[in-house]
Amino acid sequence: MMSLTRRDVLIAGSAGFAGVALFSPLSARANDEALELVKQLTGRTATESDRLHLIMPAVFPTGYTVPMSLDIDSPMTEPDHVRQIRVFAPQNPIIEVASFHFVPQRSLPRVSTRIRLAKPQHVIAVAEMNDGNLLMTTAWVDVATNGCA
Repeated sequence: MMSLTRRDVLIAGSAGFAGVALFSPLSARANDEALELVKQLTGRTATESDRLHLIMPAVFPTGYTVPMSLDIDSPMTEPDHVRQIRVFAPQNPIIEVASFHFVPQRSLPRVSTRIRLAKPQHVIAVAEMNDGNLLMTTAWVDVATNGCA
């Protein structure tokens, strides 16, 4: 007979909660909304990609200076490079919060900066590649105060 400790129950419950949070319809809906927003703003369809990395804190005490790092897996050669990365915060008064342009063989495909966020939201990064494809990723950021007021 197997006996469960309080620790075993807490770990199992946490794992179950994390699984529900990761695969919930809310996450799928948020992703669909992000894809639709990108299509409205650019006129083109983006593809989710693990080549583009948007790193932001999940929780931050103020929306005035939220740290953000972006990088994309690209050799930055003529045949394979990123042209630009745009960052959108759909809940902000001005949705496009940043835009970065890159030059093949002269730029590193990474950026680190701070942005303002009006409220908790999914931040969306879209990279335009030299072949015209749009790659997209998102990050959830929960800010406690409005950085756009």
